[in-house]
Amino acid sequence: QLQASGGGLVQAGGSLRLSCVASEHIFSSYAMGWFRQAPGKEREFVAAISWSGVTTYYSDPVKGRFTISRDNAKNTVYLRMNSLKYEDTAVYFCAADRGLGYLHDTHKAEFWGQGTLVTVSS
Repeated sequence: QLQASGGGLVQAGGSLRLSCVASEHIFSSYAMGWFRQAPGKEREFVAAISWSGVTTYYSDPVKGRFTISRDNAKNTVYLRMNSLKYEDTAVYFCAADRGLGYLHDTHKAEFWGQGTLVTVSS
């Protein structure tokens, strides 16, 4: 019900935009988020956005470099990633939950996408 795409190989300092298309019944009233998991590490929160798009949260490592946004007409949430660093290398997952606070505070979600790999070369 969530389909993420847009990952790939990019040099450090470069940019990528991830997309996640959701089923309409999910997107219309759910907060959306992005998480990532690097090799050998636990999954970590990256960013989240309220269903209205008004409220956003970012983790400290990506604040100022990444931007989360959503297009409700396209049932799509985006993660624009600029100034990419080697340590941003990870599989990125999109997620959806009714509660933005729950998504942000617990790092849990009702729905998860399949993940898209981002590799940043140094």
